[in-house]
Amino acid sequence: MSTLDIRDLHVSVLTEEGPVEILRGVDLTVSSNETHAIMGPNGSGKSTLAYSLAGHPKYHVTSGTVTLDGEDVLAMTTDERARAGLFLAMQYPVEVPGVSTSNFLRTAATAVRGEAPPVRKWVKEVKTAMKDLEIDPEFAERAVNEGFSGGEKKRQEILQLTLLKPRIAILDETDSGLDVDALRVVAAGVNRYKETAAESGDGVGVLLITHYTRILRYIHPDRVHVFAGGRVVESGGPELANELEENGYVRFADPAAV
Repeated sequence: MSTLDIRDLHVSVLTEEGPVEILRGVDLTVSSNETHAIMGPNGSGKSTLAYSLAGHPKYHVTSGTVTLDGEDVLAMTTDERARAGLFLAMQYPVEVPGVSTSNFLRTAATAVRGEAPPVRKWVKEVKTAMKDLEIDPEFAERAVNEGFSGGEKKRQEILQLTLLKPRIAILDETDSGLDVDALRVVAAGVNRYKETAAESGDGVGVLLITHYTRILRYIHPDRVHVFAGGRVVESGGPELANELEENGYVRFADPAAV
């Protein structure tokens, strides 16, 4: 069982005009076998939170703490965070020309697990995961995300999730750019991993960042948090997402409301 604990997190980015604060005191706790959805308007800081947790150098933590099972995440390099069990599915997965998907996945798994997985077992593991996500086996020999459609890139992200077996999974707008069929496949992949992790006794905590409720019809959140002005301004159960679907974020745009 694992717990990601974020306390009073402040993050800035450097612009030509100087540093600009994006996160203004985020408090959030995500534990194993919990799914937390973060919803909010564009520019509210949702993706900044995701990339800050992953250790992106563009984002500078100015104060606050982030711990994973008591360990200081902010003191870790990006690769150390991955080995500790943090995983980020990116909103815009990057292309890596010249590196095959199969080599990338095995190298990543070796780095995270601390040893190279046995070849036969690994090949079976990859084939099963690709079949479950309806990924053409030929994609294993293609360069990472090169020439992939948006939906194919998102399936590749969930393929990594399945194979790297993180303790805390941060999914940054995984639903963006997906048609209905692809959304169902991707959501099923996330749910499948959640079930597998729970059955193993380790569990996984999921932090799902999204604008819309459509993915929440497939990946059911335990808690929903509204993000506005760089912090969590309201939290509730799944019913909060339904309210946002009906009324939008208008009331959170009022400074008096946050």
